[in-house]
Amino acid sequence: MDIYGLFLHMMLQPRSSLSTFITTLQSEGRISFTRAEAIAALGITEAAFLKAAARLQKRHTLFNPRHGFYVAFPPQFMSWEAPPPIWYIDALIRHEARPYYVGLLKAAELHGASHHAVMEFQVVTDKQLRKIRAGRSWVTFYFRKDLESVRGGIVERKTDTGKMKISSPELTALDLFRYMHVAGGIDAVATVLADLGENSMASNWQRWRHTLSALAAKGSDICLSGSDRPSARRLCTITCPPRKRCRG
Repeated sequence: MDIYGLFLHMMLQPRSSLSTFITTLQSEGRISFTRAEAIAALGITEAAFLKAAARLQKRHTLFNPRHGFYVAFPPQFMSWEAPPPIWYIDALIRHEARPYYVGLLKAAELHGASHHAVMEFQVVTDKQLRKIRAGRSWVTFYFRKDLESVRGGIVERKTDTGKMKISSPELTALDLFRYMHVAGGIDAVATVLADLGENSMASNWQRWRHTLSALAAKGSDICLSGSDRPSARRLCTITCPPRKRCRG
């Protein structure tokens, strides 16, 4: 059932409540919705919606991470104070109408680097956004003006509620140098790179090394800005064998 079918279904039930709307939404595999969607489906005023939403938020069954955007609590996450960001991040950033990717230490963790517990859900986008308290953790946004230039290093990954965009292992490594203060310094970056090598690139090291060489130079699907190229050279210096250093 698409969203228009859902609207029709709800409109045919005049006593439908916001709770019923959310239950129906979850039965269709969704946990997030906008204020406008709920108001249209329920046929109620904005004031009535906000009153109903406030009640559900007090009961910890509804989460409001951004103005006009809501996330329902699946039962298994009631004690978390918010569902995991991985379940709604794509819908949230689409609501913000911005390009994005999950990156840095969170992307490294998703690629198998698990030496460090990641307390933030780190997202890179082309707009400076305030971080969000999401239950036990934070959704933190990092600004990259030239996000379009690294589109070739962004991949999609399936989630329990759909999909999300995530940086490739190569772009993840590059970003850890670009935002080294986030990673915790050079030693922490080296540890994460070692994990990435073991988990993500070990089966295709030649491709990984070739990509690093291209990043440090100018020939890659990831078209680096001038500010990125020094980070790529530093990355290659650490990861490439001494006799096969990247040139550029």
